[in-house]
Amino acid sequence: MVNFAQIQRLEHLPAKIAAAIEQEIAAGRLKAGDKLPTEHALARTFGVSRSVVREAIAQLRNEGLIDTRQGVGAFVLDLQRRHVIRIDSNELANRESFRSLFQLRVPLEVEAAGLAALHHTAEDLERLDQALEIMRGMETRWTAEGVEADLEFHCALADGTQNAYYSMFVGFIGDKITNTIAVARARAELEQIVQITLAEHTAVRDAVAARDVLGARAAMHAHIMGAASRLDLQLDMPLRS
Repeated sequence: MVNFAQIQRLEHLPAKIAAAIEQEIAAGRLKAGDKLPTEHALARTFGVSRSVVREAIAQLRNEGLIDTRQGVGAFVLDLQRRHVIRIDSNELANRESFRSLFQLRVPLEVEAAGLAALHHTAEDLERLDQALEIMRGMETRWTAEGVEADLEFHCALADGTQNAYYSMFVGFIGDKITNTIAVARARAELEQIVQITLAEHTAVRDAVAARDVLGARAAMHAHIMGAASRLDLQLDMPLRS
């Protein structure tokens, strides 16, 4: 049986950085209209890579706390302009809430896989391949880098739909998806979980590359259901045609 209390301790770096920036906003040290420091400056402040900062900024944007302007920067939104949908990590210590997250993932990511099979670009496929390559490199020591690559795979797939709303919502629950990946990894034999996860992701990638809509949907459904079963979660959500 999974110890769901451990999920709270597995938040990845982007989520922690997003939480730190959110605290600055809540305390009033960052006010509506203020421009956030540059990615470079934030990366130096937190001692992380710019890609980690970029993901944290995307999370804050998806939660409605900031607005990003191409080539200009990120700005704190006025309270009246914020449309915030939150998934509190503390709630996910509850088994039913955790199960509910997986139930949300099924229709969201299964349909995203089908749309990505139809609409992906060469660049989208390259991102999927790069994420898989990193995950394969973690076969003997699947570190946080491998977990981040797993999340990048899901985000790249959402971007491959060419539908900004899929990217937005998959990005929104991205840190929670990472938590589920980390929990599944922690409670299984490392070699076993890596091989199974790689096989599931590769099946999704191959169906997307072949522009096989039904195959991509089926492969993603199998992946999410498999991940749920490794966490002793019963979803009872068969694949719908």
